[in-house]
Amino acid sequence: MTAASNNTMTVDTPAEVLDARPGSRLMWPVEAAASILLVLVVGLLLAGVISRYVLSLPIVWIDEAASISFLWLAMLGSAIAIDRNEHLRLTIFLGMIPERARDFVNALALLVVATVLLALIVPASQYVQDEWYVTSAALNIPMSFRASAIVVGLALMSVIAVGHAIRVATLANLAAAIAVIAALAAFGWLLSPLFLTLGYANIPIFLVGVVAVCLLLGVPIAFCFGIGTIAFISFSTHVPMIVLVGRIDEGMSSLILLSVPIFVLLGCVLDATGMGKAIVEFMASLLGHVKAGMSYVLLGSLFLVSGISGSKVSDMATVAPALFPEMKRRGHKPKEMIALLATGAAMADTVPPSIVLIVLGSVAGVSIAALFTSGFVIAMVLLLVLAVLARWKASGESMEGVHRAPFSVVWKTLLVSAPALVLPFLIRGAVGGGVATATEVSTIAVLYALVIGALFYGGIGAKKFYAMLVETAALSGAILLILGTASAMAWALTQTGFANRLAVYMTDLPGGWFSFMIVTIAVFMVLGCVLEGLPAIVLMAPIMFPIAARLGINDVHYSMVVVTAMNIGLMAPPIGIGFYIACKIGDVSPDEAMSAIWPYLGALLVGLLLIAAIPALSIAYL
Repeated sequence: MTAASNNTMTVDTPAEVLDARPGSRLMWPVEAAASILLVLVVGLLLAGVISRYVLSLPIVWIDEAASISFLWLAMLGSAIAIDRNEHLRLTIFLGMIPERARDFVNALALLVVATVLLALIVPASQYVQDEWYVTSAALNIPMSFRASAIVVGLALMSVIAVGHAIRVATLANLAAAIAVIAALAAFGWLLSPLFLTLGYANIPIFLVGVVAVCLLLGVPIAFCFGIGTIAFISFSTHVPMIVLVGRIDEGMSSLILLSVPIFVLLGCVLDATGMGKAIVEFMASLLGHVKAGMSYVLLGSLFLVSGISGSKVSDMATVAPALFPEMKRRGHKPKEMIALLATGAAMADTVPPSIVLIVLGSVAGVSIAALFTSGFVIAMVLLLVLAVLARWKASGESMEGVHRAPFSVVWKTLLVSAPALVLPFLIRGAVGGGVATATEVSTIAVLYALVIGALFYGGIGAKKFYAMLVETAALSGAILLILGTASAMAWALTQTGFANRLAVYMTDLPGGWFSFMIVTIAVFMVLGCVLEGLPAIVLMAPIMFPIAARLGINDVHYSMVVVTAMNIGLMAPPIGIGFYIACKIGDVSPDEAMSAIWPYLGALLVGLLLIAAIPALSIAYL
């Protein structure tokens, strides 16, 4: 992810913030350790693939070693993300606050982060002690070696967050923020006997109200979930806090999630080597001469490039600079280009290797291979509806001076792009065909991309590669911490019995399963706007998927509806982060682009309703 806009959910890294990073020059040991761990995880998984498929001698301890390294990578990466201010947060409402008050709100947000971390350190230490009596099956070592990563990560993040608050906030604002947090904590403790009697009413108070307020204040989303769940458990239940730490660990530690940092790294390699640009140039030589041809190229490139990177941001950053100049020359309005770019990226998010699909498979227990196969077809349905709209929009496109590319040019661009074009089909074929898991394929894909990049696309220098490793660790840590805290919040929500009550209500809706689908579309479109994709899935999947199963809805079909609805919300202004990222990449004002995106979102909604109403589109070929 990159920085978006100052008025949406962002991963901010402005120069003035980076300059204020406390101890950033002292972070190099942490960054170096995270980089080594990332290389170690890739190396271990690659060794496992070779031993299993080439030598037919599986090494049983590799998964355990990779899991231990993975948790350390996630926690150190989260600390790096704190240092770089790269945790995802909603800032749309901060811009509406007067500047003087904004300084206090920023100090308060930093101290909320510190409060979450400090509240978890003691129970995390107890969790590590308990894990000492659990021995790993293959390595035969205490699991405390693994769980210690949580304590180290929390301690590092605490020091960084407090140091950052001291450095950027005034003493008066810090004192006021501390007073507010202390007063609210005392208020919650005093009223805890009342909260214990409220039952379901605690859900809107803590799991909705506290989280929403913190989200509006610009607290990073992982810590919004964290503070809401901590307050809920502390003031309205007798559940020990150590249980929360265990749920965070569980949410971050699924072996399926090992592929997340590796596909993030793959996206960085794609950007650095220019493999994505080669695909775009081939598509342009093939289709650029027809009416709406550049729109088709943009959509087709997003479709293909997404099969390599697994990241919407990487997709848009690769495609837009290569196509926008020629589209402008042909008379395309910048706002229409942004609208097509944003919705095209939303369309491509079901194309393997989608990190969203990997996380959904992990959380909801759905086959990754089935999701990858279905996602490819569903993306084609959405591609078709967007292409039809793009053709209608291109009625006034200027084709003056546009000629079909000579066969020699098409052939040359094909030869240049061929090594890159193989990669998305390798990923889809291997996972969809059940030959290898998404994690195994991700390691092969990274090795392939590095080798092909070095041989055909100029390679990557050592300094740049190190920077890519650090950036991958930071982004992966930010993602995985969201998954951990969202998992804890989802667990707290289900323990209230609310999920069962909701299931009874939903199954009795008039209209049966399709009414439930409409409710699902509405819920995930809203959550996609506000929470972004991954936390929305982790939070709601444990609740919604069992209801869908009761109604006889196939889990793969339901997954396609959920992901598509969420992506539409993600690109919907005025809050959706994807829309603002597209505007930033295309250098177009969000106010200008906002009026143009609605027809494209409408086209995606039409495609979504077709997907929801016709299960065969998702499951007929599984």
